[in-house]
Amino acid sequence: MCLSWHQSWTDDLPLCQMCGVGTAPNCVYGPDGKGTQSHPNEDGHLRFRGDDGCFLYGVFNGYDGSRVANFASQCLTAELLLGQLNSGHTDNDVRRILTQAFDVVEKSYFETIDDALAEKANLSNYLLPHNENVPFHQLSPQSQKVMERLKELEQEVSGGATVAVALILNNKLYIANVGTNRVLLCKSSSDGQNQVLQIGRPHSTDNEDELQRLAALGLDSARIRQAGQIAGQSSTRRLGDYRVKFNYNEIDLLSAAKSKPVVAEPEIHGGQSLEGVTGFLLLMSEGLINALESAHGPEQANQEIVAMVAAELAQQTSLEAVAQSVVDRVKRLHHDVFVSGRQRATYCSRHEDMTLLIRTLNYPLADAALTPTQGGRVCPVSVPYLNSQSTSKTSVTLSLVMPSQSTLTNGTNTASTLEEGTPTPGSQSPTATLQSTNTQTQSSSSSSGDGSLFRQRGSQAAQPDETGRVPPYVDFSQFYRLWGSDHGDGQSMQGGLGPQ
Repeated sequence: MCLSWHQSWTDDLPLCQMCGVGTAPNCVYGPDGKGTQSHPNEDGHLRFRGDDGCFLYGVFNGYDGSRVANFASQCLTAELLLGQLNSGHTDNDVRRILTQAFDVVEKSYFETIDDALAEKANLSNYLLPHNENVPFHQLSPQSQKVMERLKELEQEVSGGATVAVALILNNKLYIANVGTNRVLLCKSSSDGQNQVLQIGRPHSTDNEDELQRLAALGLDSARIRQAGQIAGQSSTRRLGDYRVKFNYNEIDLLSAAKSKPVVAEPEIHGGQSLEGVTGFLLLMSEGLINALESAHGPEQANQEIVAMVAAELAQQTSLEAVAQSVVDRVKRLHHDVFVSGRQRATYCSRHEDMTLLIRTLNYPLADAALTPTQGGRVCPVSVPYLNSQSTSKTSVTLSLVMPSQSTLTNGTNTASTLEEGTPTPGSQSPTATLQSTNTQTQSSSSSSGDGSLFRQRGSQAAQPDETGRVPPYVDFSQFYRLWGSDHGDGQSMQGGLGPQ
């Protein structure tokens, strides 16, 4: 069914206009805090509207290249949106079709690299065993060419991807997950509170169900948990990665397995009715959630993401802008923790590619005619955190209060619970109130210090003066005096950089 990996027929499919995608490439920080990209972006995504009220979304986290992620996004679409699904299908039918689609993607991908694998095996047999440990420059010219070709082939066939797919059919939601990406469903209740559900658990080396599955194959689950990775990845299910799929007996950690231990079989959830649901669906690549958890710890990551999305939905008029703003905020949080030198800075020396897909469900965007500074709108985001990994279910309430004209949201003696001192984009920032069963903290997402730089302004202070200017938020007069004392007299400074 699938077309060859390099064809892109999906360009002709209609994109879903009820979703937005934000991305950021991987980054490695230097000692000066400046970041550099270590490899091309390997993430992928899809967001299509099919026939018969069908919608398909996906986030792909590639590694060791983007080939598998690119192929899977094409092939999965072909397997699901070429008439295979229709409104007459039952939940069991949809689950079966989703499972078969992943199986076809896996087999079709390996067919595309069959020739390269065969050539690789043939050339490997050509090299004499004693040549393996000989320095490259000491090999014969012919052996050097063989080694160079083997390196090219290895790069061509290497790599894999983890996948999270969301399907909406008959106004029901189905989730198919392979690996370590994350899916959150946020549903608003009639009293204005939002319930956040993490759908499924990551297939990783600390997932008890996955460890039991591997133990049933004859593997040492305690050793796998301790290792934390299988062939360089934390995922226990993935697409592609021929080295693990076909050569697992040669991998020490997996050598005792009775059958293929790392599989591409998806975990299917649904269908969950979306009738009357107001909220949004989030699909996140592993890189995004890892960056946030590295910066702030894993305990409140889901709540933080939901709060960020809700805050941006209250301000932005484009879902694309909402998704990108949230990704940019997570990227900035991660960077700020690294340069801060705080305890978690050691976990934030780098992050992988990040992708966030947001699909709204009858959830309104900000009214373009009413800016966040007009009216002081309150956007409640109450989050009873439900996660099968949690030992307790703490109810956390996030009330996002948009600032009004007469109130300055940069309060005194506050520290940001959501961002640890990182400003929110734009001049107006939402205030977040966290209420839980144990603590109650008032915080501002814009203020990181004692607030002494900020002028408290009354309702009249926001009005333009006779020159048409509005008084500034920050008083820089002390800065001007100090600069002037070092670079000349205060009068010349006041006439130069100071306010006119």
